[in-house]
Amino acid sequence: MESPTVNPNDMSDIANPLSHSLSDSELNLLNMNCNLVEYAQRDTIIKQNSRASHIIFINSGLVKISKEMRKGKNLMLNIEGANKFIGSSSVFGSDYYNYSVTALEPTVVSFIDSKIFKEIIAKNGALGLELIAQISRDNILMTEKLSSLLYKQLPGRVADIIIYFSETIYKSETFTFPLTRQELAELAGTTKESIIRTLSEFKHDKIISIERNTISILSPKIIQTLSRLG
Repeated sequence: MESPTVNPNDMSDIANPLSHSLSDSELNLLNMNCNLVEYAQRDTIIKQNSRASHIIFINSGLVKISKEMRKGKNLMLNIEGANKFIGSSSVFGSDYYNYSVTALEPTVVSFIDSKIFKEIIAKNGALGLELIAQISRDNILMTEKLSSLLYKQLPGRVADIIIYFSETIYKSETFTFPLTRQELAELAGTTKESIIRTLSEFKHDKIISIERNTISILSPKIIQTLSRLG
């Protein structure tokens, strides 16, 4: 694995999405306390149980957030793309990151010193509201995911995953899964064999077409119905 590329004191990519919430002096302060880091596909960005010393902003790319469980098992919590903060729940609620973050494709992130970020949040209500809004959306998503895992049958959970990638991540009815079948199983809360069988059934029923990791939704109405009815 190649070492990630670090560009210290470079906030050029993060400045644009935050510029409406930050003053020039606040941007300069962040610039002095931020590292822009480039990661290759499958690089570890955050390791679970490491000290939560930075807020991470995804400038570009795609990451998976996963919880390492007992006996070598993993639960995938979410997939996140560009212009999202990660690590805020750990920085504000704990001393350690309670999950791992891994790049699913070449990814650039900004590591922002947590003490400086808290200092700016204390003075800048607009940025604080922006962060609260994201945390609230993430909490809603986690609630929906927990409900799906507990109460939906596997076809409904797989439909949820397909809809999430189609509508939220790629905004297209044709896309390529950046996950292995094992990772898809971790995201759906099932086994690799079960996820393969369910995708094959969707293909057989002409709900989707699938070639290797590329999926096209052939029947959006059925996918939505499976998601809704579980």
